[in-house]
Amino acid sequence: METKHGVGPSCGPATQADLPQLVELLGILFAQEADFSPDADKQLRGLQSILADPSVGSIHVLREGKRVLGMLVLLHTVSTAEGGRVAWLEDLVLRPECRGRGLGRALLRHAVQVARGEGLLRLTLLTDADNARAQALYASEGFAGSAMRPMRLMLG
Repeated sequence: METKHGVGPSCGPATQADLPQLVELLGILFAQEADFSPDADKQLRGLQSILADPSVGSIHVLREGKRVLGMLVLLHTVSTAEGGRVAWLEDLVLRPECRGRGLGRALLRHAVQVARGEGLLRLTLLTDADNARAQALYASEGFAGSAMRPMRLMLG
C-alpha cells in the first residue's frame, strides 16, 4: 500500500481524537445498510463505550497521517461452544473514495492478526445479504457462511 508520496496508510488502534471521523464513517456505513440508520449521537456513545473499556473490545483504523480512511470494531464475548473468548467483527467501512484499492483487505487482515494475538478463538461478522462485494472479500480471507440465522429483539 503506497500513496503518491511513497508512504502507505497504516493500521492501528483508534484514539479519542479519531471520534469525529469515526462517527462520520459510521454515518456512511449505516446509510447503506438495510437494518440501520445514521444517528451521530448514538454512534458517538457506542464508540466512546468501546474506547473507555478495552474489555468490551477495540476499534481499529486505517489512517494516512491524521486522516482516518477506514475503520472496524472487534467486540469481545465468550463462546460456550468454543470454550473461550471470541469476537464480533463489526463496522468495517472505508471512505468511498478509498474503496477498490485493497485497503479494506489490509484493515481486515490487521484485525485478524490482532484477534489471533489476543488469543481469540473465532471471529463472527454479519453483512447485508445483498452485499456481494463484502461477502467476496470475507470469503477470500477465510470467512465461511454459517447455518445460524441472526435474529434480534430491540429493547430500547
